[in-house]
Amino acid sequence: MKRPVLFLLALLLLAAAMFSLSLGQYHVPIKDLVAYAGWWIFGLGELQLHPEKAALLNNILLNIRLPRIIAAMLIGASLSVSGAAFQALFVNPLVSPGLLGVLAGASFGAALAMILAKSWLLVQISTLLFGFVAVGVAVGVAKVYRIHSIIMLVLGGIISGAFFTALLAIIKYTADPSNQLPAIEYWLMGSLSSIDRGTVVIVSAPMLIGILVVIFHARQLNILSMGEEEAQSLGLNVRCVRLTVIFFATLISALTVMVGGMIGWVGLIIPHICRMIVGPNNEVLLPATALMGALYLLLIDNISRLVFVFELPIGIVTAIIGIPFFALVLNNAQRGWR
Repeated sequence: MKRPVLFLLALLLLAAAMFSLSLGQYHVPIKDLVAYAGWWIFGLGELQLHPEKAALLNNILLNIRLPRIIAAMLIGASLSVSGAAFQALFVNPLVSPGLLGVLAGASFGAALAMILAKSWLLVQISTLLFGFVAVGVAVGVAKVYRIHSIIMLVLGGIISGAFFTALLAIIKYTADPSNQLPAIEYWLMGSLSSIDRGTVVIVSAPMLIGILVVIFHARQLNILSMGEEEAQSLGLNVRCVRLTVIFFATLISALTVMVGGMIGWVGLIIPHICRMIVGPNNEVLLPATALMGALYLLLIDNISRLVFVFELPIGIVTAIIGIPFFALVLNNAQRGWR
């Protein structure tokens, strides 16, 4: 009964993506979208679509709106799947993708590169690199104490996140207040306004692979949620599953920061919504979170760029919606979530 929900979410996501193509300062009616699609894909409708209008739609739809729509869906799916995976891995409904410090490390890496380098490519590489460094620090702290437990890993993540947050504060303090600091602050608010086709082409494959690998481990996460000793008694290689899920969840989380900056709360609230709809079975929950996360962030992006005369950073909108929802789920968390 719960699996048809995935089909419904997929249809809603497709409809929302098509509808989003028509939204913007230059409104594109649905009939023009259909005519353009027939002209661009099948070479039809040349009498209805003039060459000048076709060129205009080509620029608006393919070069501006479609990359942004794809980026919003990828980021939403990645953050949601990462959050759901960490919640299953740590058996805690209040866990988010930033638990092991990946978001703090990626933010520090981006800010550092903005100060030292002028190339946007170096900023993206630094973002990804320090996201992994931060998680490496968290895992390293857990290994130093030779206590192989989830609690030590969580404590390592807290230490790593706090450390890189402090380093980020140093970077902002030393940044040029008239140029570099505003750029860093605006980027940390989260925005998809600078998305282009090149960036989407580069990140699409690793993000999709990471999402699929995490979903592929859904059954192992179900077993692991019963407890480490129980999972080992069933023959599960707990360490291998844990490291694999952490690696790919870290990868897709760091890539979201690299593409859109800091976009919070998605990885916390979407898994909760999906869990209330489809239940805790990760074989259904993880695909549902991917689809709903993509749909959610696509709708949030539409709100951030259309509601006001100026574009509101998307990270602010997700926080405004996420904070009251977080207060509501605290009561559910006390009653249990499995």
